[in-house]
Amino acid sequence: MSAPWIVWLAAAGVIVILEIFSGTFYLLMIAIGVASGAAVAWFGGSPELQLIAAGVVGVTATWLLRRSRLGKIQKSDSGRDPNVNLDIGQTVYVGEWRQLANGRPVARISYRGAEWDAELAGRSSAEPGTFVIQEIRGSHLILSRLDH
Repeated sequence: MSAPWIVWLAAAGVIVILEIFSGTFYLLMIAIGVASGAAVAWFGGSPELQLIAAGVVGVTATWLLRRSRLGKIQKSDSGRDPNVNLDIGQTVYVGEWRQLANGRPVARISYRGAEWDAELAGRSSAEPGTFVIQEIRGSHLILSRLDH
C-alpha cells in the first residue's frame, strides 16, 4: 500500500483538477485542507489527526474565502452597467417627444440602424435635442439630457 501522504496528495490533485472545471475557488480551499492532511501524514500523525487537520483547514479556508471579497456574489444590473452594455453612455438625437395618456413623454428614435422606443430618465425635459443613454430595459432606451 502507498504511503498515506501520497494518497492525500493524489486526492488533493484530483480536487484541483475538478476546480479547474468548476470555475470557483471553493474546491481549491478543500484541496488546501486535503493537502494539510498530507502534511500531517508526512510528519507521522495518526489517521484521525490527518482527517481532523484536513477538515479544520478545509472548512476554515472555505469560510475565509466566503467572507472575503472573492467569495461575495457580485450582482449588477446589466441594463445600467456600461461594462456589460456598451450602449450605456452613447448619445442619441431625439427630434420629437409625444405624451402618453399618463403624461409620460416617449419618443421613437433610430439608433444603430434600428428603431427604438425612448423614455426620459428622472426629471429631464422633453424637448428635442441630444440625449445620453442611461439604461436599457428590453427595447426601451432610458435617456437623460446631455447637459445634465
